[in-house]
Amino acid sequence: MMIIDRIALILTVIGALNWGSIGIFDFDIVAWICGGPMSVVSRVIYTIVALAGIWCITLIFRERESFDAIGER
Repeated sequence: MMIIDRIALILTVIGALNWGSIGIFDFDIVAWICGGPMSVVSRVIYTIVALAGIWCITLIFRERESFDAIGER
């Protein structure tokens, strides 16, 4: 697993935990830390987490390709 894969997974988990806190407690951790949901820092963090989530989509297809290669042996 490449380092970028691990970083993307960590950021995606952090994003999921933030969404969980919004859903369960109606509390946005990122907005609380960065001074509101529309602050520049919050928006940058939201964008980075979204890009990490998009990157994680590639993990789904790569995993499938590796299983297909094993079956061809």
